[in-house]
This record gives sequence, C-alpha cells and structure tokens, in this order.
Amino acid sequence: MFNLIVKYQPWREGHDRIDSGRVFEYTEDALEQRFMPGGVPDLEALTQYPALFVQETARERGRMARVGRIANARRDGRDISIDYSYEAGIPAFPNERLREFASELEIRDFEFERTHWAIKDADLYQILLRNTQACRQRPIVFQIPEFENIEPSLVSAMMPFDAAFDAIYDMLQRTAEKAGLRCRRADDIWENPAVIQDVVSLIDRSNVVICDCSGRNPNVFYEVGIAHTLGREVILITQSDADIPFDLRHLRYISYLNNSQGHEDLGSALLPKLIEIAGSRT
Repeated sequence: MFNLIVKYQPWREGHDRIDSGRVFEYTEDALEQRFMPGGVPDLEALTQYPALFVQETARERGRMARVGRIANARRDGRDISIDYSYEAGIPAFPNERLREFASELEIRDFEFERTHWAIKDADLYQILLRNTQACRQRPIVFQIPEFENIEPSLVSAMMPFDAAFDAIYDMLQRTAEKAGLRCRRADDIWENPAVIQDVVSLIDRSNVVICDCSGRNPNVFYEVGIAHTLGREVILITQSDADIPFDLRHLRYISYLNNSQGHEDLGSALLPKLIEIAGSRT
C-alpha cells in the first residue's frame, strides 16, 4: 500500500501542501472508509506508508517522480500540510517511465493530469524494483553479476603489474586512506582462475577507478574502457601527456613526475576529488 500524491506545481523540498478536498480521489471505496473514519482523514495512519510524489503532466516531458516518506501531515485551514523526505537510495525517474507500469500500481492514466492524493493497494517498492532495476547486458569473455553491488568506499587502481609502479600504488593507498576510502588493485586479489575476471570484478565493485596511462599499456586502456562502460567514475593519471590517446584527450587527466616529490604532488592533486567522492556517500 502507498500514497500517491500528484500536484500541479513542482514539489518543494521537504514541505508542501495539498487541498484537503482532493484527498482520497481515485481511491477504492474500501480504502477510503478505512482511512477516513467519521469522514475525517486519518493522517497519522497515512504516514505509515511510503509515498510516490508526482508532478502533473499531460504532454510535457522531463517531469520526474520521487519515492519518499511523509514525516508529518496536519490540517492547515482548507489544506493539508505535509513534511516529507525522499528515499536517498531510490533515484528520481521520469513520468514517461512511470506511465509504462502505472497500471501495476493501480494508477490510471488521467491521474497524471489531476492534483490529488490517493491511496493505492499495491506494493510500491516491489513493483518499482521489477520495473526500474534494469538487468545489464552480460559480456561473454568475463562475468559480471546481474545487478550492481558497488562498494562506496572502494577505489581501484589500474596500472601495469610492474614493480616500477609500486611506489605510485603505495601513494594512492595512502591518499585514499586520508579521504576515508580504501584502494586496491587486482594483483592484491586472487578470487578467480583468470586474472581478467579479478580485474573486472574489482572495477565493477569500485566507486571510482584510477587508471595510470603511463607507457600506453594496452591492458590499462582495456580496463579504462570497461570502467567507462560500467559507468564508473574514472580518474586518468599519467607521467607523460603523450601517453593519453586521442580518444581520451577530451577528458581531464592529472600529469605527474615519476619521483618522490612528483608522487606526493599527485597525491595532493587527487585528495580533494577523493574527499568529494567520500563525502557523497553520506
């Protein structure tokens, strides 16, 4: 069961109101009787259920729906004032997408064009999961799970498996730790018979992927492509601007000198970005 609240104007952040005369429109009679004893809406009971916040739409495109919770609802003259918050783990999605499975939520098409507050006897979360959690196309040469399982604190380092890069990796680990994150690379892991599977699994679990393009290592470029395809935050670093291929030149990258001071300077350049990423987890 869930609250469907549609209004003409964009939703305000955290507080809004709706005409009390629009409450229980397009709600089954049995539900209206349950939540409106004596002709008065039981607002406290309604706050126990999740809410779908929708902005009215007819021909307009780009209007977004959000899932959230009503913290408080109270009569305010002819209106009902509500305090609410959105579910942080559920991104906004366009009304056009919602219309595709609205019937499963017992929402009729014309309800998108009318300000109202309805109660729907459907499992909002289950239906959203089934319709908005897209399955990924599965590769052939390596395996990825059907659904993402990103570790918010995980940074992965993609670089040649060469002792010459160990000092750089140590610096990346120390810098990540300063930001409250942890950095790993695939040669720290032995979970699968094939090295490529460990590499891909690490990228897939990572929140951000740091790729060292120094020396134009083909494995690293392959890993850059995987990380971009999976939609990961990718940070490119290099000892030489010439090692950044043409197809990646439009992206920002960080150049560094391969000496102790250069490594420290690289860490200083990376730290603000990693702190920003760590802060986005909260």
